[in-house]
Amino acid sequence: MLHFDTWKVVMILAIAVCGVIFAAPNLFSAKTLEGIPDWIPHKQINLGLDLQGGAHLLYEMDQKELVEDWLKTIRGDVRDALRQERIGYRGLAMSPANRSVQVRIRDLEKVPDALKKLRELNEPVGGSVFTGAAGNTLEITDRGEGVIALTLTEPGLQHRISSAIEASIETVRRRIDAFGTTEPTIQRQGLDRILVQVPGISDVARLKEMVGKTGKLEFKLVDPSTTCQQAKDSGRVPPGTEIIESDDGFSTCYLVQSRAMVTGENLVDSQPGFDQQSNEPIVTFRFDTAGGRRFGRVTQTNVGRPFAIILDENVISAPVIREPILGGTGQISGRFSVQEANDLSVLLRSGALPANLTIIEERTVGASLGADSIAAGEFAGLVGIVFVVAFILFSYGLFGVFANIALAVNIALILGTLSLLQATLTLPGIAGIVLTIGMAVDANVLIFERIREEARAGKSAIASIDSGYSRAIGTILDANITTFIAAIILFWLGSGPIRGFAVTLSIGIITSVFTAYTVTRLMVAQWVKMRRPSSVPL
Repeated sequence: MLHFDTWKVVMILAIAVCGVIFAAPNLFSAKTLEGIPDWIPHKQINLGLDLQGGAHLLYEMDQKELVEDWLKTIRGDVRDALRQERIGYRGLAMSPANRSVQVRIRDLEKVPDALKKLRELNEPVGGSVFTGAAGNTLEITDRGEGVIALTLTEPGLQHRISSAIEASIETVRRRIDAFGTTEPTIQRQGLDRILVQVPGISDVARLKEMVGKTGKLEFKLVDPSTTCQQAKDSGRVPPGTEIIESDDGFSTCYLVQSRAMVTGENLVDSQPGFDQQSNEPIVTFRFDTAGGRRFGRVTQTNVGRPFAIILDENVISAPVIREPILGGTGQISGRFSVQEANDLSVLLRSGALPANLTIIEERTVGASLGADSIAAGEFAGLVGIVFVVAFILFSYGLFGVFANIALAVNIALILGTLSLLQATLTLPGIAGIVLTIGMAVDANVLIFERIREEARAGKSAIASIDSGYSRAIGTILDANITTFIAAIILFWLGSGPIRGFAVTLSIGIITSVFTAYTVTRLMVAQWVKMRRPSSVPL
């Protein structure tokens, strides 16, 4: 146990040195690290929300809006399905209160054919933690006299909400990434809520505006038959059209066709830029192949007509089609500021949210409070280290010096690993490091007490040391493996701060076993080799 091959010595020293090198950047400011060469490690530990301040936002999805959008889709599918089979109908309407779409078939003899065709719209829903029992998305019933109702089922609705939440999480993540923040926490809570924690952000208002916008983009032709104001005054909106409010600076509202030329679903890219003639901020966009073809076909047949660019039911620009736009690209201008153009491009690039998100809980942690938390954590860690170092020195003398050196290496390895992995350190994470410090010397206590017992039994110094290390390893592994399993369970089932604690605890367990057993054994072996002691100084 006291013999080390040269390659083992080199490997142990290399690991210890690497730990110190990767931990060292945390001793310097970010500004200082900018001046060092790229090949030198300069990654620092990311601080969590409770340590550097930031925003804590809990969003809830608007289920009512989600249901209405789904019913609109089903209504359109019913219309297309019946037209495809040439089945006459009337009274096609949706009822959000009853979560259903209802249609009346004109020819009663065609009802069985209509039911058969409409049942093709039904889809199975698998069971899961959130969706509950398996079932179908729709309940399709014949209510007599040619009336067919398509009602949303509870499993189908829960599946729809679950899918919408997962899609919203990815959309929110893309929008927040545009802020350049590190390690934001974006996770699901319950069935219809999303928790957003963004450490280090200063402009919380802009964050809320970016995340909260649905980002639904539509391109619709402006109706030329009448103006928006005339339609409002007469109270008659032409069939197939709708009134959309505007803030483009040219008109307060527009009368547009209800059917969109193309939507943001066909958008593949958008970037902020400047108009070459006016030098005003604009947003350029590019459609996919299908969207570009549809957009080109519509603009080719409607030259000279204006079309409205609508974002979240609000016209942001209404340019006139001067010539066919066949390349699948275009630009949006609307008296934007540079930041507004940048934010709009991020919204379009990240995609639309399936439904509106409403803030139901908001907390902002100030930078000063985060600094206080860091100071408190550092103080707690320092006090813990001082007491542990003093105890181990007082109890074991020279061997205590070896244990304290290994403890310093252990702390460096923990910090270096956190820096290398770019893990987020929270206040509970600091608690995990402090706990690891105590656990690290616990292994040394087991080894040193075992060496004392062997020496009291009459064994020589070398035999006592060798026996102490060989017999204590089993107990050390048992104790740390059980703690490691507990840390894995905390990480698996926990969230937020609990995961931060589990990460630092898991890393600390691995590094403490390495330093307490291997590093101290190497130092003791070198001491024995040089001194050839006749007794154990314990």
